[in-house]
Amino acid sequence: MHMRYLLLFIVAFQSHAQISDFDHIDFSKADQAALSCKNEGLNNMPMLVYNLTSHLDTDAERFRAIYMWVCHNIANDYTLYLRNKRKRNKYQNDSIKLKTWNDRFKKEVFRKLLKQERTLCTGYAYIVQELSKLANLNCEIVHGYGRTSMTDIDELDPPNHSWNAVKLDKKWYLCDPTWASGIPDPKTNIFKFEYNDGYFLSNTNLFIINHFPQDEKWTLMENEAYLFNDFLAAPILYGKAYTNLTEHNTPKQMHQSLHKNEIVRFIYQLKKIIDIESVHFLIDDGFTNKKVKPNSITIDNQSLQLEYQFNSNGFYDVHLYISDDLISTYTFSVK
Repeated sequence: MHMRYLLLFIVAFQSHAQISDFDHIDFSKADQAALSCKNEGLNNMPMLVYNLTSHLDTDAERFRAIYMWVCHNIANDYTLYLRNKRKRNKYQNDSIKLKTWNDRFKKEVFRKLLKQERTLCTGYAYIVQELSKLANLNCEIVHGYGRTSMTDIDELDPPNHSWNAVKLDKKWYLCDPTWASGIPDPKTNIFKFEYNDGYFLSNTNLFIINHFPQDEKWTLMENEAYLFNDFLAAPILYGKAYTNLTEHNTPKQMHQSLHKNEIVRFIYQLKKIIDIESVHFLIDDGFTNKKVKPNSITIDNQSLQLEYQFNSNGFYDVHLYISDDLISTYTFSVK
């Protein structure tokens, strides 16, 4: 292979760092280490890291044990997040009051983290980084924008989320310990633990759809252009997308316009084998919700390809499901 194309191949490969790079490693020993340290707190972090990692053989396993411990032992204080959001919006045009609030809030965040083991995304990312440092692992905090179904994209200023990048075997990988640990109940704001392993060393092409870093280098997509406007226009992805998919290929945008009977295609890369009969759409036309099957479904070498045609004009919310797992949402204006 010509050297120029060899280098391009290497860069392309690196930009798709993901958990499958470690298929040769059995993480059960690391997971057991995290479970055995369940009753240990953060009052002696060097000892905690020693107990988590001293008997593990690889950096990937050591990071896994740390990450799993954080996800299973730190609770998400969503009310703290909402209070910070209100204050930051209130002081956004007063730099002095905003700085005073940020300084005060930072102290409260870390006091709650250390004393109550409750925090928000910055605290999750911080403690993963601090424990990783004690294990001699190169781990960074990435600040940026996170997008969920509840995010108002018109209010995505300033950045609203933080996650981690970790260097393993000379490659950088992305993970989100906050979203992996569980979700707040949208009605009560009470945190519900529900671990999602899909956020651990996620495929960068999937991760970027609802995580956009302030510092462009943390997209880890050196040879591919992905802009903030692409992020804002992207479909909504849910947590179950990370347990079922490694990539979301198309549609690239949430909002689509098309003609009646025009074929629209959906393409994804699957993480695991699925029952083809389990794939369906839930379509809301503003009056009714209807469960429908795609016009065609094919799976070829883990590539899931769907086709659908709307036979009536209108505006539709389209939700993709695999079994009971909600994967993604799109809107279609059909003329």
